Amino acid sequence: MESIYMATITGRIAILDSMMRVRPLPPRHEMFRRILKNAALVALLVSGALALGAAGYHYLNDLPWLDAALDASMILTGMGPVNPIVKPVAKVFAIFYSLFSGVFFLTMVAVLLAPAVRHFLHRFHLELHEKDAKGRRDPD
Repeated sequence: MESIYMATITGRIAILDSMMRVRPLPPRHEMFRRILKNAALVALLVSGALALGAAGYHYLNDLPWLDAALDASMILTGMGPVNPIVKPVAKVFAIFYSLFSGVFFLTMVAVLLAPAVRHFLHRFHLELHEKDAKGRRDPD
C-alpha cells in the first residue's frame, strides 16, 4: 500500500517538476506562422458565419443577396441590421443570429490574437525567471 502511495507522490512531483521547467522562447517567425494559421481558420469560419447569415436573410426575409450579405455582416460585427425585418420567421432568425454573432465574433478575435498573447506571456515569464535566477545567485 505504501509503495502505491509513494509512486503517486513521485508521479506528482515529476509532473510539477516538468511544469516548472522553463522552455526556451520559440523564434518570432514561429509566432507569425501560428498567427497566419489562425488567420486562415478565422477567415474560413467568418466566411461560413457570413454565408449562413446571408442565406437566412435572403430566404427568410426575401432580401436580395447583396442586401442579405450586408445585413449579415452588420449583425456579425455588432452594428445592427440595415434593412427592416418584416416577416416573423426572419425576426426569430435575426434574434438567434445576433446572439450567435455576439459570441462568435469575440471568439474569433481571441483565436486570432492567441499566438501573439502566448508569445508575450511566454517572454514575460522568461524575463521573470531570469530576474529570479539572478536574485538567487547575486545577493546584491
